[in-house]
Amino acid sequence: MKKSEAKNQTKTENSKISYPLPPSDHMDHAREGREDMEVYARFMRHLRHVPSSRPEIKILSAIQFTADMLDLNDASVAKFLVDLGLRAPRVAFPADFLEFADQALMRSGWEIGSPNTALKELQDHWDRIGEDKFAVLKRRYSLVDERIHSNH
Repeated sequence: MKKSEAKNQTKTENSKISYPLPPSDHMDHAREGREDMEVYARFMRHLRHVPSSRPEIKILSAIQFTADMLDLNDASVAKFLVDLGLRAPRVAFPADFLEFADQALMRSGWEIGSPNTALKELQDHWDRIGEDKFAVLKRRYSLVDERIHSNH
């Protein structure tokens, strides 16, 4: 692969991801007793230390690390970062967040639990980068077989 081809590939991969911007008014908002800036700062700091070359894995790991360190739910950290502008492929988000996002995106704008502007923008981003439009319908079910076997 030529050097120019490698640059184009990196540029294409990077265009699939937009990192969040810091909260503009972090002093007025608190998230479960913690400042928004702390969530953002821990996420961005850990993002640089994840030993992976795949940016999607780095994002997922940083979300999970931030949630663990601040004793928060993975989905709430992901939603907060999406509200700050994080845009990435579906694989970069925890399953709980994807379930929340898919359920919200199935509702119309006037229903309770409908998506906010950031979630709508994330869906537009997913459409632009070619994510599966029917992912919401492809639920994964448990592989555990719960049949009761009797020896009568």
